[in-house]
Amino acid sequence: MITKPEEFGRVGVLLGGSAAERKVSLKSGAAVFDALKRKGVDAVAVDVTGSPIEALASHKVDRVFNIIHGRGGEDGVLQAVLEVIKLPYTGSGVMASALSMDKLRTKLCWLGYGLPTPKWHLLKSADDLDACIERLGFPVIVKPAQEGSSIGMNKASNREELVKALQIASEFDCDVYAESWVTGKEYTVALLDGEALPAIRLETPNVFYDYEAKYSATTTKYHCPCGLSPEQELQLQQLAVKAGEVIGIEGWARVDVFIDDAERAQLIEINTVPGMTDHSLVPMAARQAGIGFDDLVWRILETSCR
Repeated sequence: MITKPEEFGRVGVLLGGSAAERKVSLKSGAAVFDALKRKGVDAVAVDVTGSPIEALASHKVDRVFNIIHGRGGEDGVLQAVLEVIKLPYTGSGVMASALSMDKLRTKLCWLGYGLPTPKWHLLKSADDLDACIERLGFPVIVKPAQEGSSIGMNKASNREELVKALQIASEFDCDVYAESWVTGKEYTVALLDGEALPAIRLETPNVFYDYEAKYSATTTKYHCPCGLSPEQELQLQQLAVKAGEVIGIEGWARVDVFIDDAERAQLIEINTVPGMTDHSLVPMAARQAGIGFDDLVWRILETSCR
């Protein structure tokens, strides 16, 4: 446990990046940087627009608080660079980051361990649509496998919508898949240093919890306490912890999961660099656990010291 800010040395808060989530990362990074300064930590904000090595070249730092969302910051690439230059950093390592960024590979790991996740079908081209419809039926949700914040995702309730959703998701230069639509309630469980924080139930009038619902809507409702019985919430938290362990998660993360109408949990994805904006879920769960934002940031940074 770190008790004095100077024990961290100089901290580089890496933010921005060049992925689709840059705008969100800049906002998260500003919040993290301000929190560290309030805690007396010697921190510098480093906006990464290209090579992280070049971005860090003019800043002598002792460790990194990584708050770059999406590809280039959350997919193992940045983690590998930091490993090579021997800079301690927050969050998961190379392997877990790469696996978690790829929703398809995450699902394969979970299935290999026997954890529940909705059925899906890989869509390499329009030639795969008939097999997808036969396997999954409708509705489905179509996703780019390596984007976050619900970017590029669309619901499809018929063939015409499926064709359009595939076209949109294909713009993001990664695998695209259709996933069975889960009817039920959506939850998220934050993980902090191997333990689960209180679960949050998400409620939106939108078709699903999309980018607008996450970052700008005033109609999204966050229920924390989540409304489950203590026994049910504990089971959900235990599932989230196990889902993270199977992938090799370290430091902190957020696991998204549905509980369907048959009361079966269905794991959706893991975010290894979750948002830290005023709409973000990890700070909300931490607050319910009695951990303020500044203390949460401190505790996440502490994990880089191990």
